Amino acid sequence: MSEKPVLYRKRLIPSECIRLDSDEILLRSGRLLVTRWKTIRPKKTLSHGASCYLLDKGWKISRFLDHEDRLICWYCDIIDYSHDAGTDTYIFTDLLADVLIYPSGEIRVVDLDEVAQALEEGLLTPEQACVCMRRLDGLLREIYAGSLLPALEEYWPG
Repeated sequence: MSEKPVLYRKRLIPSECIRLDSDEILLRSGRLLVTRWKTIRPKKTLSHGASCYLLDKGWKISRFLDHEDRLICWYCDIIDYSHDAGTDTYIFTDLLADVLIYPSGEIRVVDLDEVAQALEEGLLTPEQACVCMRRLDGLLREIYAGSLLPALEEYWPG
């Protein structure tokens, strides 16, 4: 493995594949990758954050921070990925379903309509949609059990 792997974020809706050149890799260990980043497209409130890619679970858990380093929310993406060992390149594909966890404790599941749209348009296979739903179910079980965020606490940059 190289010192700095190449990372791509692939979205199905809208269709795009972006190289994450400015992401700083803080940790890469087995089935875990932790990055720190600034927003690709400037936003009014979202400024920067950090992401834990749990490769064996198919989750990317991101900590969204505002311009004053205050937590906006944890944004949980259901993902799939491929890794080319020869070039040490990761392509993380967003499988569309997301969960947002707010500091207040509110939990929102979003973009399930995009899963349906992607299935209808042939952007997701039925197998990928099943993987997405199973990973979403596993994520929600850990969130509701209260075990997800404490397990990741040591990985967030200070």
